[in-house]
Order: sequence, then structure tokens, then C-alpha cells
Amino acid sequence: MTERMNVESFNLDHRLVVAPYVRVADRKELPGGDVLIKYDVRFSQPNVEHLDMKAVHSIEHLTAELMRNHTDKLIDFGPMGCQTGFYALMLGVEAADFLPLLQASFEDILAATEVPAANEVQCGWGANHSLEAAQAAVRDFLAKRNQWEIVMAEEAK
Repeated sequence: MTERMNVESFNLDHRLVVAPYVRVADRKELPGGDVLIKYDVRFSQPNVEHLDMKAVHSIEHLTAELMRNHTDKLIDFGPMGCQTGFYALMLGVEAADFLPLLQASFEDILAATEVPAANEVQCGWGANHSLEAAQAAVRDFLAKRNQWEIVMAEEAK
């Protein structure tokens, strides 16, 4: 890779990262002074493993709903097409404050009894959900909380 690409994640050598991790993927200052911070919340090792689509879909619904119980600074929480993680877009929430929000939201997922809006009225593929799969993936991610800030393999040594 010699040419810099417009998409930040296309410039990341996915062979060198070590999942799970959480990293700042982008930061934009808006004309009014607000700052948007995009987080890469990576569950699975790229090109080695991926999350089941029902788990991805359910984690998206659960986190998008439940994180808003902890903050009004969440703009969006959406899945990566590669099914290895999610992007969280936050309004001015720095990593020191984002990580506890993420942890609290994921702990809420473990206590959830249903996936919000998992029906044909509120979702484009309402049957494509699994609370159990979402909880299993989140449980594994939370179990490795001490690794979230280690992104590159050389940092793990």
C-alpha cells in the first residue's frame, strides 16, 4: 500500500491488528466547533473470523438503543460490512469516557431479555436476530476488557 486512500480503515493494515480492541478511527471538527469521533469497536480478528450476521444485527439494535440510556452523545452505532465489528460515531466523547459507556452498554446487553425493534414493523429484516448470539459475542468481548486499548500486535508484546 503506497497510495493513501480516502477511507481511513483502508489505510489500516488489518494483518497487524489484534482483536478485540477499540480505537479512534477518525476525528472531525465541524464548522461550529463540535467534534465527531468515530470508534472502531473490533470484536473479531480480521480475515480470520467474523461474527454471525444475526449476532451483528442484534448487537447493532441493542447497542444503538441501550447506549442512549447512558448518553445523548451517540450519533450512530453500525456494523462493519466485514462482520468483524462496529463503528460508533460519538459527539465529542473521548476514549477515556467512551470505553466506560461501551462497557456499561454491553453489560446492559447481557441483562436484556429481548432485542429492541426486532420485528417487521420496526426493522427491515426483523426475523434476522438472535439475542443469545449477541449476548455470547458481547460476553466474550467484555471478558477481554483489559485488551481493548491494544490495537497492534507489537503493542501486545
